[in-house]
Amino acid sequence: MYCLGIDIGTGGSRALLIDESGKVCAGFTAIHEDMTMLRPLWAEQRPENWWDAAQAAVRGVLTEAGIDGSQVSAVGLSGQMHGLVILDEAGTVIRPSLIWCDQRSQPQVDAINAKVGKEKVLGCIANPVLTGFTLPKLLWVRDHEPAHFARVAKVLLPKDYVRYQLTGEFASEVSDASGTALFDVVNRRWSGELCEVLGIPMNWLPRVAESPEITGRISEAAAATTGLRVGTPVVGGGGDQAASAVGNGIVEAGNVSDTLGTSGVVFAHTDSPAYDAAGRVHTFCHAVPGKWHVMGVTQGAGLSLQWFRNNFAPGSSYDALTGEAATSPIGAQGLSWLPYLMGERTPHLDASCRAAWVGLTAKHTRADLIRAILEGISFSQKDCLEIITGMGVPVSSVRVSGGGAKSPFWRQMLADVFDKPVATLATQEGSAYGAALLALAGEGRSVVEVAKSAIAEVSRVQPDGAAAEAYRAPYEAFRGLYPKLYR
Repeated sequence: MYCLGIDIGTGGSRALLIDESGKVCAGFTAIHEDMTMLRPLWAEQRPENWWDAAQAAVRGVLTEAGIDGSQVSAVGLSGQMHGLVILDEAGTVIRPSLIWCDQRSQPQVDAINAKVGKEKVLGCIANPVLTGFTLPKLLWVRDHEPAHFARVAKVLLPKDYVRYQLTGEFASEVSDASGTALFDVVNRRWSGELCEVLGIPMNWLPRVAESPEITGRISEAAAATTGLRVGTPVVGGGGDQAASAVGNGIVEAGNVSDTLGTSGVVFAHTDSPAYDAAGRVHTFCHAVPGKWHVMGVTQGAGLSLQWFRNNFAPGSSYDALTGEAATSPIGAQGLSWLPYLMGERTPHLDASCRAAWVGLTAKHTRADLIRAILEGISFSQKDCLEIITGMGVPVSSVRVSGGGAKSPFWRQMLADVFDKPVATLATQEGSAYGAALLALAGEGRSVVEVAKSAIAEVSRVQPDGAAAEAYRAPYEAFRGLYPKLYR
């Protein structure tokens, strides 16, 4: 028998089959439509397209593996966090989803803080409200699209919309719900107090489970379009970062993960809720039942390199770009990149800041521009790591995953910038793999047991002492730029 993980990402939906030992057997990705950006800092996708892609991915992975749906014993879900999916009474999508990187809702964030008070917000949800979170997006719809808001019957997150299509159930789980700004992270339940103050009906919100708990079963309609067996259990799963952390083995204290995808996320397991007094990192429930995590987020990590390639090096491979960057010296000849293409979360909590190269001269080459981008992303991730270690969270090594982890040059840069060992794993499937492991755990094993038995490091890069020292001055220069430009 096999377990299936489905990850609803930004660029596509990934379906992954694993066997009972956690070994990856087959994978298939169905690409999404491009996000729609009608204005700067706006970002939307159609939930219906996610469902179309999820169905295609499941059919594709079953074909790839040469099996039928009767051989799948459980399904786990993962997906991009924070996206707003609103449904009417008939279960129909009302408008496109405002996704995780949409930054239009700063006035709503300000209104929440004014009405509730920042300290009260922290007391209710253990985090500040940010523009990327789900609640202010919902209030933006209320303020700007009252006809749409009047039709709202259910509010879901991206993966949970796919769950609804698979099972007919309105359900979520604790890790993804933590990023809505409506969830009491300490007590692992919706914040009735915050909902009451802001006028959000509790019956709009799905029931919430722990990540390995069964939340529904494959319906006849979904079985007909995916090839899965009617009645196959679907577990809670996890938000993409919590699921990826399970897939990276970040299920006990000590190891930390750095996921370099469109965004960049530094993630650490904690046995109890841990807080940064300034709210610069998120404190969320983990996909491990009864545990929590802290994470710092760079909004425009891999997005920065993708933006450069699409606009200035179309057709170039990422390997070619990182190879070119390697010809530039540490510090990119005094050039810095601020990766704020979609505002920033950690450490600045500033939706209005903008990306920039700073220090550009006639001497600089394209290689310097690319190296500066890689260094700027790495420095921003170091900001995240510094905050987490400053909270007393132990960090013995960093496990890297995502597209950025495929580059040996970038892995060595991270080891040198962090001045810590950087490890890669045998399986680099991230969120889809974590979702599949959570499905496996849903069959009666603990998440920790499943992850520790399935996951193995295959390489470890040690920091180079001279390079680590050489990065200190460029990093300090990078840290000094935001206060000078945006305060």
